[in-house]
Amino acid sequence: MMRAKLIGENMKMALETIRTHKVRSFLTVLGVVIGVAVAIVVASILLGVEQNVQSSFDEFGIDNLWVGRFNMGFRVGRTTPEERSRKPLTYDDGVAIQEEAPAVQQVSIEIFPRMDSGPRSSPSARYKGREMTTIDYHGATSTFAEVENLGTQDGRFFTEAEDLHHADVAVIGADVARRLYPDESPVGKPIQVSGNFYTVIGVFDKRKNTTIDQGQDNDVLIPYRTYRKDHPQDDEHFFVVAARPGMKAMAEDQIRGLLRLRRRVPPGRPDNFGISSAEQLGNQFRDIMAGVLQLVVGVVSIGLLVGGVGVMNIMLMSVTERTREIGVRKAIGASRRDISFQFLTEAMTLTGAGGVIGVALSLIVSFCMRLMHMPSAIPGWAVGLAVAVAGSVGLFFGIYPAIKAARLDPVDALRYE
Repeated sequence: MMRAKLIGENMKMALETIRTHKVRSFLTVLGVVIGVAVAIVVASILLGVEQNVQSSFDEFGIDNLWVGRFNMGFRVGRTTPEERSRKPLTYDDGVAIQEEAPAVQQVSIEIFPRMDSGPRSSPSARYKGREMTTIDYHGATSTFAEVENLGTQDGRFFTEAEDLHHADVAVIGADVARRLYPDESPVGKPIQVSGNFYTVIGVFDKRKNTTIDQGQDNDVLIPYRTYRKDHPQDDEHFFVVAARPGMKAMAEDQIRGLLRLRRRVPPGRPDNFGISSAEQLGNQFRDIMAGVLQLVVGVVSIGLLVGGVGVMNIMLMSVTERTREIGVRKAIGASRRDISFQFLTEAMTLTGAGGVIGVALSLIVSFCMRLMHMPSAIPGWAVGLAVAVAGSVGLFFGIYPAIKAARLDPVDALRYE
C-alpha cells in the first residue's frame, strides 16, 4: 500500500515536471514518440497487407494447386535463363492431369501469350467509343469458374459446348462492366478486344480482396478454343488444379510425377515446371514480412536510443537543478533508495508519456489510412508492447541519473546554490 502510494506521488511529481517544462520534455522524448509511432504504423500496415494477401489466397481455393512453366512466388528480378529455356505446358498436359491423377478433382486450363516473347502491345477493350486498356485478356476451359470459385453477378459463364464450338462469347470482370457499360447491363452487348468482337454473356462477381490478383476484376475471359482460333500463335498454358478434399499433398506428388514423365525430366534433375499453392505463397509472404519487420525494428531501435540519450541528459540536468531539494529530502529522512526510485519513476513516466503520444499518433495515421482504403490493422499487443518498451527505455537510461542523485551528500546538497 505504501509502495503504491509512493509510486503515485512520484508520478504526480514527474507529471508536474513535464507540465512545467512542456517544450523541453516533448523535445526530450521526441525520439521515443517517433520510434513508437513508426513501429506501430509499420506493424499495422504489415498486418493489414498480410490479412489481405491471405484472404486473396483463400479466395482462390484452399485445395487448389497452380501449375505453370515458371516457378510461382515472390521473387526479386526476372526469370532465370533456365526457366526461360523451358518449353510451355500443353493442353494435353492438363487433360492428362485430369484423367491420370486420382487425387485431382477438376482442372482449369488457361492460355496466355508467350511470357518470354518480348514486349508486345497490351490489349484493350472497346464499346461505343469507350476504351479500357488495363485488361486481362485470355482464354480458359469451361471449368474455370468452378475451380476458381467464381460466381457471376449478371448473366452466366460459358459452357463446354460453347468452348467446343468456338463461340465468340466473353465473361468480363466487374471493373470492365463498370467502365464500358456504366448505365446498362453488359449481357448481350458486344465487346471488341484486339480487333475481335465477342458477345458478353456474364459479369464476374467482384472479388473481396484483390491484393494478389489485381487483374481479376479487369478480366475479359473467352473460351479456350475461341482464343486459340483468334490467337493461334499463343501457347502459354497455365493450370489451376482442384485437389480432392484432404488430398492436396497427394495430388501435388501425382502431378509432379506425371509432368516429369511427360516432359522427360531425368531422375535427379530439378523440375522444369512450377507447382505452387496458396499455403506455400502465404508462407513465402510471411517470411518476407518477417524480414521487413526485423529491418523496421532496427530503425526504430535507433530512434529509441536517441530518445533514451535525451532522457538521460534531461534527468542529469534535473538532478543538478534539484540538488538542494535532494539535500532537504535526505535531511528529513529520505533514503538513497527513495531518491533513486523517485528519479527512475520520473524517467519512466517521461518516456511512458512519449509512448502514449506515439500510440495516439499511430492510431490517427491508421484511421486516415483506412479512410483511404489502405490496409491497416493495429493489433492490441502492439500498443501494449510499444508503451512497455517506451517505459523500459526510461528505466534503462534513468538508472545513471538516479544513482547519481542517490549518492549526493546531503550536507553538500543543502549548500548548493
